[in-house]
Amino acid sequence: MSAAPTAIASAANPQFKLLRQLAQDNGAWRKQQRVWLEGDHLCRAALARGLQPQLAVYARSCPPEWRLPAAQAIELADPLFAALSSLESPAPMGFVLDLPAAPVLDPQAPTVVLDRLQDAGNVGSVLRSAAAFGYRQVVALKGTAALWSPKVLRAGMGAHFGLRLFDAAAPELLDALAVPLLATSSHGGELLHRARLPWPCAWVLGHEGQGVSDAVAARAALAVRIAQPGGEESLNVAAAAAICLHAAAAPSA
Repeated sequence: MSAAPTAIASAANPQFKLLRQLAQDNGAWRKQQRVWLEGDHLCRAALARGLQPQLAVYARSCPPEWRLPAAQAIELADPLFAALSSLESPAPMGFVLDLPAAPVLDPQAPTVVLDRLQDAGNVGSVLRSAAAFGYRQVVALKGTAALWSPKVLRAGMGAHFGLRLFDAAAPELLDALAVPLLATSSHGGELLHRARLPWPCAWVLGHEGQGVSDAVAARAALAVRIAQPGGEESLNVAAAAAICLHAAAAPSA
């Protein structure tokens, strides 16, 4: 059974201060070694993958039927929960999870490599595409938006919990992959619809403005670009990722 929640009504409460930091500071998850999930969808996605919350957090107005099983729970006055949330329309519930243990790289697994992607929304969207199309691990190189930050977690919509994730990795980690690296490019390389794409593989997606770095591109077996007959200069990296990840995975489905 779930424990009765502990009520918190003061912003001076030490537990509330830590929660607010965890929810609003993109680097707090590293310091606290735990992550903040806000909203019913993310919380249920974690439970569906067998993860158990360290703590459940509810607004006082959260209806009983929305409250999920947890060993420990707190109930915040509604203004406190609104102050905790960084959403325009705060959800009335959230979970705190222990930061998952660092995984071991699978050299043979279909992989997505993020090379200094800056936008949290782009990163979360790529994680969703990776999970949807059968890529089992994501390597985020140093300079990429932190995978476990609140903004990336929200954008990922639960994809985190089905992937093996490597945050702030050095490029040398890629040398352990036994699958070929395919680098995306906006201006060079073979056209995607004509390329013979290997499976499994590792797609490399580069910085929104600068693309894939020279050091990472040098490790790639193939550079690929997407035909754009409409004449636009380039696609958003999240859109390009979805097209490329599907193109390689679809023949194996």
